[in-house]
Amino acid sequence: MHALLGENGAGKSTLMNVVYGLTSPDAGEIVFDGRPVTINGPTDAIRLGIGMVHQHFMLIPPLTVAENVILGHETARAGTLDLTEARREVSDLARRHRLEVDPAARAMDLGVGIQQRVEILKALYRGARLLILDEPTSVLTPQEAERLFDVIRKLTAQGTAVIFITHKLGEVMAIADRITVMRRGHVVADTTPADSGPADLARLMVGRPVLLRVDKKPAAPGETLLRIEGLAVDDDRHQPAVNGVDLQVRAGEIVGLAGVEGNGQEELVEAIVGLRTPRGGRVLLRTRDVTRVGTKATLHSGVSFIPADRQRMGAILELAVADNLVLSDYDRSPFARGILRRFQAIWQYALKTIRAFDIRTEGPGQLLGSLSGGNQQKVVVARELSTEPRVLIASQPTRGVDVGSIEFIHRQIVAGRDAGLAVLLVSSELDEVLSLADRVAVMYRGRIVGVLEGDAIERERIGLMMAGAA
Repeated sequence: MHALLGENGAGKSTLMNVVYGLTSPDAGEIVFDGRPVTINGPTDAIRLGIGMVHQHFMLIPPLTVAENVILGHETARAGTLDLTEARREVSDLARRHRLEVDPAARAMDLGVGIQQRVEILKALYRGARLLILDEPTSVLTPQEAERLFDVIRKLTAQGTAVIFITHKLGEVMAIADRITVMRRGHVVADTTPADSGPADLARLMVGRPVLLRVDKKPAAPGETLLRIEGLAVDDDRHQPAVNGVDLQVRAGEIVGLAGVEGNGQEELVEAIVGLRTPRGGRVLLRTRDVTRVGTKATLHSGVSFIPADRQRMGAILELAVADNLVLSDYDRSPFARGILRRFQAIWQYALKTIRAFDIRTEGPGQLLGSLSGGNQQKVVVARELSTEPRVLIASQPTRGVDVGSIEFIHRQIVAGRDAGLAVLLVSSELDEVLSLADRVAVMYRGRIVGVLEGDAIERERIGLMMAGAA
């Protein structure tokens, strides 16, 4: 298991896209199985035995698991598609590699962890001997990530070579046999977990020493800026997701919301910012009731929101970086005068923000969709932290972001807290919650089962509460 480690924009995915035939090299050669090869496209790569699972999955939602796996390599009998045989082959392949999936299930009904298994099955079905996984845990919960690691260990034990593109040091230390570190398009180190610790790898990635813990002074909370009273919210299936939640966030503190994903955190956050109408209860900003005023009015009341899914809710990939940086205020001064946009003001603001947040881009006019996932996240974080909010709702703020950028984002959140910002931090990374939060609220099955602060904030205790053993 060979880990390819580096910051966002270091060239990891580009290099592997060359290996898979999605990008043409300008110079150099690829040697596979001991001989030089020319890879003009994914078909050539697949023929050689190279498979790739991309960071954002390539499944067709209405099709079943079996149909997605065999697509392009269909099993036919007498000129017609033999779906029964296809399901049997996929089921046998899944059982052989212990990738438990239902061949008859539709892709749209599967969780992201299961979708990823289907992507791996697709590559194995095509005979992959080298499997490239691009940021495979960026959309997974810690539990799903651990299950993925088990799958990888089984694959390598059976003789498959795996290249694991990542920027997460903990994952590299846990699973890698060898590590290659890239920085700004160059290989800067080849090492192993035994020879290089997390601090060494972070320094190699970023080019300077990185603080792997959050350096912050004790909080000095002020008045309550966000108050949630008896909030009840339904999910998309009209089933109760949040049941009578009471929570307060004060100026000058970070409240961490811990819990296994799927216990109502997403619905709670969406109700706070006006994206989902609650069934009952109230959301108050100071004394103003904003429960049903809508998202735009809530945001203009001094709330900033970093959504968990940057591509679906946090940004518009088809627009330029500059446009994405002013999505919340594009129609307000200084970016607009009446119905006219002030493009010069937007451009200058974008240049300043790009420099301040070290966003790796060719310039403000580059389309956001052409940036790496981590740089897309930095655009979203930069936009929300630059509006000088009173309340920040940060849902998975460092998901898919490298160690250097995590350090920077954490510093910005703590600096906001010290300046009087009230922060509600929702994160599936327990380490992030433990590092940043002044108080920790634990959510289980739609309820707050406990609020801890000070010495009571202990990993084991929180873990038990997350599992329902309150």
